[in-house]
Amino acid sequence: MGIEPVADTRAAEQKKLLNRLRRAQGQLNAVIAAVEGGGNCRDVVTQLAAVSSALDKAGFVIVSTAMRDCLENPDNENSLTVAELEKLFLTLA
Repeated sequence: MGIEPVADTRAAEQKKLLNRLRRAQGQLNAVIAAVEGGGNCRDVVTQLAAVSSALDKAGFVIVSTAMRDCLENPDNENSLTVAELEKLFLTLA
């Protein structure tokens, strides 16, 4: 068993992130439909909390990927400063 090339790892990470975002999108569509249909308050809020959590996790994945990229390639033109990363991270808090 060998080490996966970086491009394969990034592609797999992006696929997982997109799946998470699509799942959140589906959950949000369900919340909208429930509100439009006069759904039960408890069910709507529970589903909305799931959407919020899914989006938060996706945001943290994006920031952690940026952090890893900055550590691995600090001279990359797209690299973020520590202050920029901190600001992004705190935006999610």
